[in-house]
Amino acid sequence: MVAPHRSAPAQPPTAQHRFVERFGSALTEAGLQRLPARVFAALLAKDDGRMTAAELGDVLSVSPASVSGAVRYLQQMRMIHREREQGSRRDVFVVADDAWHDMMLNTPNIYAPLTSSLREGVAMVGGPGTQAGDRLAVSVAFLEFVTEEMQQLSDKWDKRRAQLGY
Repeated sequence: MVAPHRSAPAQPPTAQHRFVERFGSALTEAGLQRLPARVFAALLAKDDGRMTAAELGDVLSVSPASVSGAVRYLQQMRMIHREREQGSRRDVFVVADDAWHDMMLNTPNIYAPLTSSLREGVAMVGGPGTQAGDRLAVSVAFLEFVTEEMQQLSDKWDKRRAQLGY
C-alpha cells in the first residue's frame, strides 16, 4: 500500500507577509487593482525594494504572467520602474524610496488626455451654458487646478523631505 502524499505544513505568515496583504488590501479599498496593490506592497516591504517577476510570483503565490500585467500598470502609474539585472537578461522591478512623490507628480500625464477630451467634449454635448457643457467645463477647470497645485505641493514636499533628512 502506498502512503498518501503529505505536503509540508504551511508556514505561519511572517510580519512582512502580513504587512503586504494588509497594505495591499488598503490600496485595493482605495481603488487600486488587487494584484498591482499587492505587488507594490511587496516591493515596499522588501529591504532593497527590488524583485524579479519570479520572486514577486513566489512571494504573492501568483504566476509570473499575472505579475507582468501588474508591473506594467504600476510602471504606467510611475509607482515602480524596471531595470535590467546587471550581468543578466532578467528584469528587476524597483520601487523608489519616494514612490508616492513620483506617482503624484505623474498627474499631468494622467490628467492631460482627460482634460483635452473634456475640453473638446464641451462643444460636443451642447456647448457652454448647457448643463452638460458646464459640467464638462468645470471638470476641465478642476483638473487644471489639481495639476497646478500638485507641482506646488511637490516643491513643498522637497523642502520638507530635506528638513526630515531623507
